[in-house]
Amino acid sequence: MLPYVIIAVIAGISAIAYALILAHLIMRAPQGTGRMVEISGFIKEGAKAYLKRQYAVILSIALIIVIALALLSPRMALSYVLGAFSSVLAGYVGMWIAVNSNVRTTYAAKEYGIARAFRVAFHGGMVMGLMVVGVGTLLLALQFLAYGGSSKAIMDIIGYSFGASTVALFARAGGGIYTKAADVGADLVGKVEAGIPEDDPRNPGVIADNVGDNVGDVAGMGADLFESYVGAIVSSMVIAATALRIFLGGDSWVNWAVLPLAIASAGIFSSIITSVFTKVGKEGDPSKPLTAASIISAVIIAALSYPISVLLLGFELGIRSFAVIIAGLVAGIAVGLTSDYFTNKDKGPVRKVAEMSQMGPALTILSGLSYGFLSVVIPVVAIATAELLSFLLLSQYNFWLGIYGVALAAVGMLSLTGIVVSADAYGPITDNAAGIAEQAGLGEDVRAITDRLDAAGNTMKSISKGFAIGSAALTALAFLAAYSSNIARVTGVAFNDLMRFLSIMDAKVLTGAIIGIALPAAFITLVIMSVSDAAFVLIDEIRRQLRERPGIMEFKEKPDYGRAVSIVTVYAIKRLVAPGLLAILSPLIVGFILGPYALAGMLLAAILSGLLLGLFQGNVGNTWDNAKKYIEEGHYGGKGSEAHKAAVIGDTVGDPLKDAAGPSLNILIKLMSVVSLVFVQVIIAWNLLALLGI
Repeated sequence: MLPYVIIAVIAGISAIAYALILAHLIMRAPQGTGRMVEISGFIKEGAKAYLKRQYAVILSIALIIVIALALLSPRMALSYVLGAFSSVLAGYVGMWIAVNSNVRTTYAAKEYGIARAFRVAFHGGMVMGLMVVGVGTLLLALQFLAYGGSSKAIMDIIGYSFGASTVALFARAGGGIYTKAADVGADLVGKVEAGIPEDDPRNPGVIADNVGDNVGDVAGMGADLFESYVGAIVSSMVIAATALRIFLGGDSWVNWAVLPLAIASAGIFSSIITSVFTKVGKEGDPSKPLTAASIISAVIIAALSYPISVLLLGFELGIRSFAVIIAGLVAGIAVGLTSDYFTNKDKGPVRKVAEMSQMGPALTILSGLSYGFLSVVIPVVAIATAELLSFLLLSQYNFWLGIYGVALAAVGMLSLTGIVVSADAYGPITDNAAGIAEQAGLGEDVRAITDRLDAAGNTMKSISKGFAIGSAALTALAFLAAYSSNIARVTGVAFNDLMRFLSIMDAKVLTGAIIGIALPAAFITLVIMSVSDAAFVLIDEIRRQLRERPGIMEFKEKPDYGRAVSIVTVYAIKRLVAPGLLAILSPLIVGFILGPYALAGMLLAAILSGLLLGLFQGNVGNTWDNAKKYIEEGHYGGKGSEAHKAAVIGDTVGDPLKDAAGPSLNILIKLMSVVSLVFVQVIIAWNLLALLGI
């Protein structure tokens, strides 16, 4: 057991060290002209200002949670602090390197061409990806060792996942509100009303839009997948330390607890190896090496997982566990490829929506909606198949081994986190690089290179969003399995009785399920209303500047970028509280009033509802976005045509869905599950006292 935990420590340190080496190489690269540096500086300052306010809100809420956890377990409270700090650290370092990579990518495109520019942007993304997996794996392994490697140690480590979840909620939801309010505001006034192109320096909201790319798609996505990554490992370890320890007997449960850390280590080494060979030729397509990187990484993980599983569990159980890991990997790739098909502008669905846009915005919206709902089917079937196979492969030995298999499938899927986050963070870097090229007035040849890099980045962002919600659903199911095993541990209830109590035919469980279905809808409402309100105020500010300062449109005056950034920052932070309270308090309210079994029903329904709505929103928003980009390439009249105006409306409607509400559901379903797991003992005790009339 110990050697595998030590390997996890080494893997974590290796990832962090390699990330720092890449960061050093990036910072040594030249930044370019004075105007390029000036624009990059605006983006940096806006990003820092937003993060400063966001972290202040997180700190105030985290302090309350730490005090509550300290009453349950001081070590769990310490783990919570470590989890929150780890998520903040990974997100901050990732965004810091992203806002420093963008201008260097632009300069590399200007001076050296697409190959060097791709390398700078991809290495910037790799820093984020490696920090996420490196910090998570290292801290989990160190806590396991420091707490003694016992079952009690694993129960305390749940706090680490809870801390990561808290930060992820505010980073994802807050970042989503910020980025989409800025995007919607800048697009509606700039493109539709003023008729100026995207990233035009005359648009007062353009810097806020560039900042939003980083706080939403770098810090936000990084925190989201950090939470899933940590959550999948922790939930697997919890099931091993509770149900498997009781039902398998002896110390064999320890090997099952260590297996997720070993697989995570394989994922880290695969990401590092893959990154070395991810390059693009002088005239190559940047999307091809990015897509190939995920597949190559999956193959390496599979090759390493086989000996790890067999050595830890023996041949027969090792083979079956290896098959479970492969099921998770295949499901992750299936979800990503499906998202790519429905959102890639080179594929049929996007081109059909673009064609429909010739007839006005109504058909743009309707055709997009139809493809959005259709895009959910294959990912849901893939996840369901992975879940069923994972259960069946191990349940013939023991029911709880089957439950563990579901969590292990999530670990298999999320072993790709390093390379997926890297490819996702590449997107905002190239998006900003294209914006800097436009605002700095660089030549068409430079803009052509940055646009090609940006197009590949948009494809990767679409794939990673599908991967994020798919992995979130599997992780949440793993947490639900851990929650159920904890009920068995705390109450001592027999297996048959537990199944009867958790039956959907039980009135309380059914009531919880009905409530759970509605929670994602309520959460979406809060997020979209927040985006709308913030965009409303920003649009008013952009219009005011253009109206009162006509010299802006003639390039005689500079817009007040800082004012727009400040407005969106204040509104995004202000509207964070309500979604956060919904995610944290709803499982506690249902658990205390209706009991732990009703809470299980609520969690299951919320997970399934959130999976459907999350996949739909992410895909439909990207379909509309890329239909607009396809038209802007010169199809169906190009920019300024009626088809383009209709597509811009579709893109504007889809923006808060794909980058705010949809991704935030990932956090909702995971955070509710981990809150339930942390407080399960308190909920059971409360209901027992109520039953006794005390």
